[in-house]
Amino acid sequence: MKWNNRYAFIVGAILFVAVVTYLFSDIVTYVLIAWVLAMITQPVYRFILARLHLAHRSWGSNVAALLTMLALLLVIVMLGLMLVPPILTQAANLANVDIYAVIGRLEEPFLAFQQWLGKMGINYEEGLGRQSITNTLQRYFPFTRIGDWVSSILGAASGFLFGLFAVAFILFFFLREDRLFINFLIALTPREYESQMESTVTETTQLLRRYFAGILLQITCITIIVFTGLSIFGIKNALLIGFFAALINVIPYLGPLIGAIFGILLTASTYIDLPFYPDLFGLLVRVAAVFAVMQLTDNMLLQPLIFSKSVRAHPLEIFLVILLGGKLGGILGMVLAIPSYIVIRVFARVFLSEFKIVQKIGGGNEKVD
Repeated sequence: MKWNNRYAFIVGAILFVAVVTYLFSDIVTYVLIAWVLAMITQPVYRFILARLHLAHRSWGSNVAALLTMLALLLVIVMLGLMLVPPILTQAANLANVDIYAVIGRLEEPFLAFQQWLGKMGINYEEGLGRQSITNTLQRYFPFTRIGDWVSSILGAASGFLFGLFAVAFILFFFLREDRLFINFLIALTPREYESQMESTVTETTQLLRRYFAGILLQITCITIIVFTGLSIFGIKNALLIGFFAALINVIPYLGPLIGAIFGILLTASTYIDLPFYPDLFGLLVRVAAVFAVMQLTDNMLLQPLIFSKSVRAHPLEIFLVILLGGKLGGILGMVLAIPSYIVIRVFARVFLSEFKIVQKIGGGNEKVD
């Protein structure tokens, strides 16, 4: 009977989460964003609480939460002041870019590549010509629609401001009351499973905190690497390219490729008046070299550091999870695949530890240090 009750609880919990997410997707999104921000900024909150000796004062938690949110806002404002002006300027420039002119500047090495294929006895399809490349670039990098995107973003500012207020309001209480989210979930859990639920949420929070902190470290390091490398070579818009590459790198596997292509195309459009050989070609090679160094650093240092301390899973396991996330939810599914897998993995290990497959995949009774 106990097993039946447990399975009924698991199925009911899954259905409850699915229904609530479907009916109140915007509210669930606000809560999850606030929870993630609370996990990331919790160390700052505790530092302020201890440093200013606020722990034993009745209003201390409120002040510490407000100061933490102020520090977060300050970081966001500084990033905005550094990035928004060049982004808007470059967006206006890209909206007026003649994509055919960019392709024309790159046509010379493309024709040389075709001739090399012919010498090697390799026949290329006619569909690989200039028009095909133009159509492909316009499909994945529609520069002419950037102005429309900017207008749409500005038009959605009111909804964004309301969402920002909602997230800030929820974040304040998540910071002030560290166990508020845990207590809410426990209140929805049958009494006989309260200890398991608390263990699940506590361990999941610790793992996700490490994961998102690692993602922030990864974004910071990639931005610095690309910005420094491009600045050394005198490439314009180095900060914009570096930050975009760092953000898009969050998308597994496809992100680094998109970031490199964006950097190369942006450089080609910026220096479109230069002769291709040797000036423009040399700049593009330098950009590609910077992205190659960044990718090696990310693959050999940053990603193992992040995944080993949070996911604790085999690389093939991670790859399959990301593929499944992409199949179910596209790019957004790929981004959310690993955090979701962390939650599912811990939940299965706590509630379904008797199954052999859970013991193998979930790491048995392994706990977070």
